[in-house]
Amino acid sequence: MRLSEAWEKYQLDKKIEGYSPLTLKAYCFQYTLLLKHFGDISIKDFTTDALKSYLINSGDHLKPASMGHRVRCIRSLFKWIHDEGHLAYNPAAKLKEPKIGKRIPKFLTDLEIEHLREACESSLENVLFEFFYSTGCRIGELVKLNREDINFSDGL
Repeated sequence: MRLSEAWEKYQLDKKIEGYSPLTLKAYCFQYTLLLKHFGDISIKDFTTDALKSYLINSGDHLKPASMGHRVRCIRSLFKWIHDEGHLAYNPAAKLKEPKIGKRIPKFLTDLEIEHLREACESSLENVLFEFFYSTGCRIGELVKLNREDINFSDGL
């Protein structure tokens, strides 16, 4: 079985499993890069060393998170190929994702906070800003917030 045939079957299987179109699009991009690098070779010609070499050569400009995504896509494809019985071994099983450093939260200076307060043009903007600033609430959390979620008598 060639890489392109394996990809087509893998993609159909993942659609059936309910993968989102955006996930499939991202995986398709990674597959295209893999195909461009190796060509449409037989899946039996893939080795762990060849995949590691590909990751090293194609990923020197990538951030660790992007490289991690590439590794996960390749592992997913070859795990599926192996699980479906198209390969006796999984050449991607030993591929490891790079370590990603923890993000340090950014904070606003007192001056930046004052500038934001002054930039509020309406009372609604002012209330929203004060709510975000005083609670640390995220926009997604605010959108899901209902009146019943607020205890006005206790100020919570």
